[in-house]
Formats: sequence, structure tokens, C-alpha cells
Amino acid sequence: MSDHAPVIIDVAGTRLTADDRRRLSDPLVGGMILFGRNWESREQVAALCAEVKQVRDDLLISVDHEGGRVQRFRTDGFTHLPPMRRFGEMWMKDARGREGSGAMRAMAAATAAGYVLGAELRACGVDLSFTPVLDLDFGASSVIGDRSFHRDPRIVTLLARALMQGLLQAGVANCGKHFPGHGYVKADSHLEIPVDDRALKTILEDDAVPYEWLGTALASVMPAHVIYPKVDKLPAGFSPKWLNDVLREKLQFQGAIFSDDLSMAGARRIDGREVTYTQAAVVALQAGCDMVLLCNESVNSEGGRAIDELLEGLAQARDRREWQANEASEQRRLALLPCGPAPSWDHLMTEPRYMRALQLLP
Repeated sequence: MSDHAPVIIDVAGTRLTADDRRRLSDPLVGGMILFGRNWESREQVAALCAEVKQVRDDLLISVDHEGGRVQRFRTDGFTHLPPMRRFGEMWMKDARGREGSGAMRAMAAATAAGYVLGAELRACGVDLSFTPVLDLDFGASSVIGDRSFHRDPRIVTLLARALMQGLLQAGVANCGKHFPGHGYVKADSHLEIPVDDRALKTILEDDAVPYEWLGTALASVMPAHVIYPKVDKLPAGFSPKWLNDVLREKLQFQGAIFSDDLSMAGARRIDGREVTYTQAAVVALQAGCDMVLLCNESVNSEGGRAIDELLEGLAQARDRREWQANEASEQRRLALLPCGPAPSWDHLMTEPRYMRALQLLP
């Protein structure tokens, strides 16, 4: 067992192959992320998660499952959850003569959504969902759009806290994203490197405020593949200034930090030069990330060779002391694992809290 397992990988299909098992057994691998292609049915995805835990019971199983257009599992009983903007809209609609009633209803509904989201994932064996989105809705970003709760950081903070409370009740870890904020820029970091020209003071007083106010409740954070040139020439996820000086030191965040997907265009150029996955991972780990994600490389034409190259390259880089295994990082990873056993789906379907939560959804 490595004293630091920082790599989160994916698998190609609905069952583990021999290559998947070999990669998941690698001491540098700390978990896996599920996608829509890994889904056929609840029974199948639960069996897949159980297979992963049989390889190593400390592997963290994660998924991008927010609601709205970012929801990996949508059939076979999974509830179609609304986009987060719906809760922000609820907040603004008070009942006649009852000021603040919209806010109360919205928070109750967001907690219910977090519980339904988390409980359904947990019943299938998933440990963490990469939610909530804490980006502010400036109306500019097509990739964020209705994934954001609101433009006002106070409303974003309170609705995110409510959603996270529901996740916590379900036993599923959360991840606030995309630090310090992806909502202001138009470009999609999956395809290019967005640039946000605002000053640090402006960002800290607006976009980054939810991270400060939620610091003790967030289990993990994912930085943006965005460059903020007035702060650093490096994208936030590769920047010691953002991750150590701002997030760790100034905002006093104690949880885990994930890199965003290293296969995204925003991660393939660092400081003006093309980089390999290994080079990107080393820079991210040196900058302060506890874990790095490499997504969708198991389905490329080379049968996942990029994953093998990353694991081999990262091991060699560690041996050359280009990055160092970090015991604190490993403890933060292990803290994301659930404490108790997952309930069965059948049990969940008759649970009073779950039934009530469904009634509260908008």
C-alpha cells in the first residue's frame, strides 16, 4: 500500500476487465470516477461498485452527479433532479405577505435534493458526488449556466450548505467546485483555457466567498482550469498561489483538493507549453492538489495506455523526488470514504425521510 494514492481513474465499461483490476490495484490509484457509459441498470452499477471495493476496499468511488444536465444516472428508478438554478428561483419567490418564505422553501427543497441525490447513489455503492457547484451565475458561462444556484454569493452559500446537509444525511461526501470561480468566463475549459482578468480582491469579495463561508462544511474542493493572470499565470488547479496561499492559508480550508480532469484542454497547456499527463499531474500535486483525475482515457483507441503511462510516469517522478507522497493528503482522501454500510435500494424506497424528500423537490 502506498502512503499516498493520488490518482482517480475511470473504467471503460459496465464490468471490470483484467486491465481495470490491474490499474485499480496500483498503489498510486486512490479511486475511480463513474460515467454514463458505466451504467446499464441499478443492479449492474451496484455490482460494478462492489467489484471495485473487492479490489481494494479503500478505493473512493465518485461520480459527477449534480442534477439538471449533469446527472450520470437517470433511469431504473433514479430521480430526475432539477438544475440548481431552480432552487435560486424558488428563493426569490415569497408567498404573499410572507417575506423570506421563498428562502425557507428553497433551503428545505435543496436539503431534500441533496438527500435524494446522495441516498440513491449510496444505495448503489457510490461514495462521493462532485457537487455542489459554487460558481456564481453571471449569465456569461455556457458550461456553468443553470448549474449555478444564483448570482448572489450569500444565496449560493446557503443553498449549497442545505444541499450538503442532505448529502451528509445520506452518507455521501461533497465537493465544491470550481474554485475560485468559473462563472465569470465564457470559455469552456473542456475545450480551451479560459482567462479571467479580474483582480484578486474582486474575486475574493465575490466568487470565492462561498468557499470561505463553507470552509468547515466542505469535504473537498475542485479548482477551475481557468487562468487569473492578475494573480498567477498558471491555471488555478496548478497554482500554489491559489491552492496554498489562498485556499489553504487565507481561507483556512482543511479538506481534500482534487484537480479537475487532466485530459481537459485547460490542463494540457501549462505556462504556455504542451504537457503530458504525467507532467500535469506532477505540477498539480506540487501545487497543493491531494488527488488528480484522469477521465475518459480508458475508452480511447489504445485501450487505456494513457492511464498506464501516467501511473508509470508518476511513480518514476516520485522516485526522482519531483513530487513527494504526502501522508496528510492520504488522510484527507480516506476521510471522504463513508463511515457506515450502504442501505439497500428496497429499504430506501420505503424510508420515511426519502419519501418526504421526494415530496419537497421542485
